[in-house]
Amino acid sequence: MNYASSHGEGIAYRTLTAEQIHDIHSASCRILEEVGVIVHHDEAAELLKKWGAYIDADGRTHIPEAMVKRALHTAPSRITVYNRLGEPVIWLEKSNVHFGAGSDTLIYLDPFTGERRSWTSQDVAAAVRVVDALPQLDFVMSMGMLSDVDIRMINRVQYALMIKNSVKPQVVIAEDASTVADIQEMAAAAVGGKEKLKHRPHFVLYCEPTSPLQLPFESIDKLLFAAENKIPVNFACGAVEGASTPVTVAGTVAQANAEALCGLVVHQLKNPGAPFLYGYGGSPLDMRSMGAIYAVPEVMLLQGALCDLGRFYSLPTWGYAGCSSSKAFDEQAVVDGTMFTLMGALQGCNLMHDVFYIESGRTGSLNLLVLMDEVISRSRFLLNGVNTTPEYLAVEAVKRVGPGGNYLGDPHTAKHFREKWQPSLSDYSSFSSWEAAGSKKMEARIQEKLRTILEEHKPMPLDSEVEAKIDAVIRSAQERLGI
Repeated sequence: MNYASSHGEGIAYRTLTAEQIHDIHSASCRILEEVGVIVHHDEAAELLKKWGAYIDADGRTHIPEAMVKRALHTAPSRITVYNRLGEPVIWLEKSNVHFGAGSDTLIYLDPFTGERRSWTSQDVAAAVRVVDALPQLDFVMSMGMLSDVDIRMINRVQYALMIKNSVKPQVVIAEDASTVADIQEMAAAAVGGKEKLKHRPHFVLYCEPTSPLQLPFESIDKLLFAAENKIPVNFACGAVEGASTPVTVAGTVAQANAEALCGLVVHQLKNPGAPFLYGYGGSPLDMRSMGAIYAVPEVMLLQGALCDLGRFYSLPTWGYAGCSSSKAFDEQAVVDGTMFTLMGALQGCNLMHDVFYIESGRTGSLNLLVLMDEVISRSRFLLNGVNTTPEYLAVEAVKRVGPGGNYLGDPHTAKHFREKWQPSLSDYSSFSSWEAAGSKKMEARIQEKLRTILEEHKPMPLDSEVEAKIDAVIRSAQERLGI
């Protein structure tokens, strides 16, 4: 492992050597060629067969390395994502880093009472407004599974809540291609039409294979729809090391990489040049509890390998940050979330989600979300590195002050002191000053900030005509589903 830096990208931590990257790529191509995948989608199977894949007697599709090379050649190396106002705000390339919340937690941990309960539409709307207000969070996700909506409508209603309560881009979950089509309709209504949305994408679609080595119909149907409509999409396995992928980090990377590359091949065969986000996730199986766990060192190694491979392939990368396996907003949650956030930033992962997850993604904590906003700020400051231009080397200031002097009154200090990193939550005052201000510990300061956001932050509203179009999409879907 080593540190490397390049102009414009700040500090970057490398997990793999060039030789290891070659070995993993070779192993992944061997998996696709020798083991093959099961494709549960006729159009995708025909595309693969037409362009050189082989289907054996057991129904496995074997993909030659030449098809992988072709897909890597046509896939774009950068993706720009826009906010609801049509402004570019996310640049997915090289080692640029962006952070956002997570999706579909089952339990809402009330930030003020500590109560654990199911999410309501009101809770999700409030949580999205918090993400909209926090300056270090770049995109929103659906936050929680709605308990007050028919299960067939959850993803559509979640999207309506996201786009009504934040101007920030989104990463979306959808159960099938028809849901993606409805989400596309709502996004197009908000940003000025489908053609504009195609050229200035406002959301990224998340979908998965079924590990090990299966391409389910629903996921591939969404992948093909995204390719056809140039919706940025990732096809990332949710690896459970020791269960759905090999127990070793290298084995999981080899299989997960094969599954990601397989999705890329299908995607690029459908529409060469359509935007594709490369990645996968990892949660080792705890053999004591038989549960998948987040934010352990193996997961960070897995993500580091992902980032190195993504740069090798010249593909934007997808990963994780700010999440924990802790069951509460406690010291473990802070350690897990902080380490994952800092490592993801140093690894140069382009789009990191799940900031605010605890209990390995089952529960969402707004307290952790607010704290991680400051942790992201710290991490981004570190990525700036050290400026060693003459102005910052400050030799002239040293001459003016000389031996035994001080810099408080020097013009160099007046010019640059505001550039120092400033906390939004942390307290660096003396004990007496802290005590005089009420002796507020971090959790109290977080709750205070949350209350202020929830009471005062008003996201830019949609035009009433746009809101009506979004509501019409929801009603139309309900009618089609017989709800």
